[in-house]
Amino acid sequence: MTTDEALESAAVLSLAGQFAPQRWATRIFRAPHHTASGVALTGGGNPPMPGEISLAHHGVLFLDELPEFDRRVLETLRQPLESGRITISRAARQIDLPARFQLIAAMNPCPCGYFGHPTIDCRCTPDLIMRYQDRISGPLLDRIDMRVEVASVPEEVLVSAPDGEPTRFVAERVRHAFDRAIARQGRINDHLQGAELDEVCELDPPVQKLLHAASVRLGWSARAFHRVLKVARTIADLYGCDRLETPHVAEAIQYRRALRET
Repeated sequence: MTTDEALESAAVLSLAGQFAPQRWATRIFRAPHHTASGVALTGGGNPPMPGEISLAHHGVLFLDELPEFDRRVLETLRQPLESGRITISRAARQIDLPARFQLIAAMNPCPCGYFGHPTIDCRCTPDLIMRYQDRISGPLLDRIDMRVEVASVPEEVLVSAPDGEPTRFVAERVRHAFDRAIARQGRINDHLQGAELDEVCELDPPVQKLLHAASVRLGWSARAFHRVLKVARTIADLYGCDRLETPHVAEAIQYRRALRET
């Protein structure tokens, strides 16, 4: 973290008595269980205390088995994901807390977990699969920039697959992309808004036509359109490119897929 980020994170963690000096400037990773209540996730109590989304400020909030969370609890994430803050109001007092976290979530495609599996039959009916996936509302899903379906890997492929790229190389590439964004606009791409986003993500006519066609065909909201631009800008930074090109936008579009159809 930067010094300012580390100070903000330490201040919030200190409110809950969870600050550890040996973890100074280390990004926080929080992974609450899917039985967590709304107060545990967003904060509250008497006196009001920070919840998981604030404790993960400038870090990662990981929600495993996403549809198993109470839907009303998940809906409380919508406003913090948009604004990076959460306001907790109680009868006696009100507290405003930072909550700018990176949300990572994981889920099975259906209750039994085998929908789409190449060798094991799924026991779920189409209606059951649809109800399970519908536990994630459209407005919340609209705020998740990248959705990747991870298929089951056969054992023979898993055993014989070569080692992947070392993490340190990936981390170095991410660091260069981060530095490019800060040098260009003084903030990360996710924080770009309005005219600044249009300026940084200026598109040539063919690229603009591709993005417009995808937006119309997939029925994107204005929020989704701008989020795809930010992802494409980040992809271009990872490749070390100054301008957005067709491959960058096409890759960002591929990440903007809906939950699997039944």
